[in-house]
Amino acid sequence: MGLFATRKPRRFHHPYIYVDERKERREQMVREARRELGLDAGKPVVPEDIRGKFLEHATHLRRRRQAGTRPWPVAVLLVLLGLLACLWYALERGLM
Repeated sequence: MGLFATRKPRRFHHPYIYVDERKERREQMVREARRELGLDAGKPVVPEDIRGKFLEHATHLRRRRQAGTRPWPVAVLLVLLGLLACLWYALERGLM
């Protein structure tokens, strides 16, 4: 028992007594999702492999894509709203 040689505490080690069912279910869901996407278990996940998979299975998005219609961008709507506000201002002031 020296002054400069302090003992280090024991390292923490906790072996699991019970099985974590939530963790097993979550891992099973991940395995099923990877299998449905066609990804290998050992291969790392690459975003390009997953991109677009949701659109294939969402019917409302698939119909929109097949129809070729796109929603109006927010910028276009803001510009139109600004033009209407300018027109209303001009009509109210009697500039037109």
